[in-house]
Amino acid sequence: MLKRLDIYFREMYPLLPRLILGFIVFGEIYFIVLLNNGVTDFSISLAEFIGGFTVFSFLCWLRIADDFKDYELDCRLFSHRPLPSGRVTKKDLAIFITSLIAVTVILNFVFLNNFLFFLFLYIYGTLMSLWFFQKKKIQKSLPLALVTHNPVQMILNIYIISFTCIKYGLSAFTLTNFLAMMTLYFPALIWEISRKIRAPKDETEYVTYSKLFGYKKPVKFVLVLTLVDILTNILLVYRLSWISVAALLINVAWMTWKFVEFIGDPTKFRLVDKVEKYTYIQESIMLITVAGYIISQRMGVTLI
Repeated sequence: MLKRLDIYFREMYPLLPRLILGFIVFGEIYFIVLLNNGVTDFSISLAEFIGGFTVFSFLCWLRIADDFKDYELDCRLFSHRPLPSGRVTKKDLAIFITSLIAVTVILNFVFLNNFLFFLFLYIYGTLMSLWFFQKKKIQKSLPLALVTHNPVQMILNIYIISFTCIKYGLSAFTLTNFLAMMTLYFPALIWEISRKIRAPKDETEYVTYSKLFGYKKPVKFVLVLTLVDILTNILLVYRLSWISVAALLINVAWMTWKFVEFIGDPTKFRLVDKVEKYTYIQESIMLITVAGYIISQRMGVTLI
């Protein structure tokens, strides 16, 4: 069983990189909320690490739940993947994810201050895995699946924000918290749509936004989302570093150029590859901004 799980995670959800990503997502929102509220005296404890682990655990569960949900379709279109090919079994994944969820629940109940928000996150995730009891309607409609499933990233962000606000006694309903909630929601939404935009020659039985609406309209929609997203980032970092604002603007200018290029010639590259590169740069800028600001405050230096 362990060998089969190793095959699955190496191909579908590399554990160490995803665990690091969980800490990055948690840390980015955690520190952005604190710094924008003027908090620079941090009290890091085991709870913060459990929060990062929870992000990893929850996203792992969603990955496995998606494989269960799409099993029949994957058997037709992606038979090389570990689950459809039989290199890992549903029982293997069920045992693993049940154990992981149990550990996550216990850790959150014992060590974190926002267990009700944790329950809300996992209840929503459970309803997602069950297609909100409307499988026949949602599975056949890509836009409906997006509307019902993609908000889970926003709820995950709320889980992090709620922990931070409760621990430091911060007001929950502020513009800063709203922007922090959206700042990692938009990249997830942009990526989710972009990965389902293809050149006409690359379309298959798999339903994509480009197949439903043509490739130009979804690209323009994602472009608008990207510009709105960068605005939320700028509003969160302009008080921390104008250098970061300039870097964000250069990055979004490059991504805008790539969107225009793709509209002109959709065979030139895979759009999702450029979106992923843009997102990694964007999030790196945000993390560097946070780290740089914290270091500068400790050293008594003002960032430009």
